[in-house]
This record gives sequence, structure tokens and C-alpha cells, in this order.
Amino acid sequence: MSKKYPYSRVYVEITNLCNRNCSFCPGTLREPRMMTADEFRAIAEKLTGVTGYLYYHLMGEPLTHPQLPEMLAIASELGFKSQITTNGTLLQQRGQALIDAKVHKVNLSVHSFEEGTNEDYVNYINACLDFADRASRAGIIVVLRLWNQGYDEGRNISTLDLTRARFPWAWTEEPRATRIQDKLYLEHGDRFDWPDLGAEDGGSAVFCHGLRDHFGILSDGTVVPCCLDHNGDIPLGNMFVQPVEEILDSPRARAIVEGFSRRKAAEELCRKCGYARRFH
Repeated sequence: MSKKYPYSRVYVEITNLCNRNCSFCPGTLREPRMMTADEFRAIAEKLTGVTGYLYYHLMGEPLTHPQLPEMLAIASELGFKSQITTNGTLLQQRGQALIDAKVHKVNLSVHSFEEGTNEDYVNYINACLDFADRASRAGIIVVLRLWNQGYDEGRNISTLDLTRARFPWAWTEEPRATRIQDKLYLEHGDRFDWPDLGAEDGGSAVFCHGLRDHFGILSDGTVVPCCLDHNGDIPLGNMFVQPVEEILDSPRARAIVEGFSRRKAAEELCRKCGYARRFH
């Protein structure tokens, strides 16, 4: 039986910098910042016993961080399983480091390539598929994400054609994804509206898993209730100067959890989140 933790995962944003400017991503208004390896260790040590899984983003592209291999080693040393979500554009340069680190899972957002020539796009997809094949054969779970249904179906079809050409055998439909081969999956999803204080207020009738099974830590140490608070609009405390228990038991954090238990949003940002509407 696997060990039970209070949270199924915690998002640790090691950088809010990204090498892309995708239309589906809102970006952030925060100052550009990279967490140092020492800061990452300090946070990871505080998270022991809180979760067994670390994700390395909230905003930003984890593979742009020069100390990512060192951070993965720290996480492994402390007993965490690491999960990476990446746009895949840097896999040719840095993908082997993920395989060498034996990360638990890599999510490849293969809907990220929206600009450039068709030749650039084909080269990008083939590089993602090459990594996916090598990593999955090395025992790493790899998920190819197409989370833009209804937006760029032409490129989605091309991505599927290239993937089927690379993996021509029969695929298996499973409840949450399509299994391509052992440890390699394809996952579809709709685009969604990120929470934004400038968006239309959808009302307080909202449910969310934020602070129930996960929370996020921004690159400056600020704790936020979910993985979509890209501007840090709901700061709950700071991991660099506070114990995690104090932060998660703060009046504001407890009000959020208690509100969602009644399917009510305690925060303005949550009333303006298109993703949370999926759970109501």
C-alpha cells in the first residue's frame, strides 16, 4: 500500500519565465524570477510529509531552468516523485536529463506550437515523439496533451497523423486517455478560461479542488490555493519565512476550503475561473 499524504501533489514554480508566448496561456504580471536550488531545497524539506509528488511549474517552462537537474536530484534525495509539464521545445537539448533523473512523469503539451513554418512544426512534433518513445521505454510515464480541442483542429489532426505514423500499432482506449504503448498516453482536452480578476463574475456557486488535493508555490515562495493563480492574486503566506502548516491553516486558507465544501467561492478570483466551472 502506498503512503498516504494530505495532498496528492504540490506545484513548485521553479521559474515563471517561458520561452514561448502561447495564445492559450495568460502569462503573468509578476516580476521574472528563477528559484535557486537552495531555495528549492528549503521548500522541498518543508513539504516532506505533505505530499509525495512535486510538479515544477505553475507559470513558466521548467526546462529553461539551468539548475533543473540539481533540483530533481534534491527531490529524489528527499523521497519525492517528480512530474514535469513542458511545451517540449527544449527536449532535444534537455530531455535526456529528465530520463537520467528517472522522473516519474512528463506531460508534453504538444498543442504549444502555434507559430512558425510547417517544417518547424513537423520537426518539433518529431522531437517530442522521439523523447516520448525513449522516455516511456525507460519506464517514465509520458502523456502527450492536446488540450485545445475546438481551436486548432488542423494542427491537431496533423499531430495525430504524425503520432500514428511513429506508433502504427493499435492504440487502446482507457478511461482517461488513449494508451499508445506501455507508459505512453495521448490525452485530449478542451481549452478553458483561466481565472482573471478582470473577467466576468460567474457567481459564487463554484467548487474546486484547490487546497483540497493540491496547492501552488510561486517562484518567490508565495503560496497560492491552486495551480491556476498565475498572478498570485490569492497569497496565503510565504514558504521562505513561514511553516507550511501555518500557511495552510490561516483564516484565509480555511475560508477557501470551507467555502468549496458548501460549493461557494470565498474569493473573487474563484468566481471568475472558467476551469472551476467544470467541477460544479
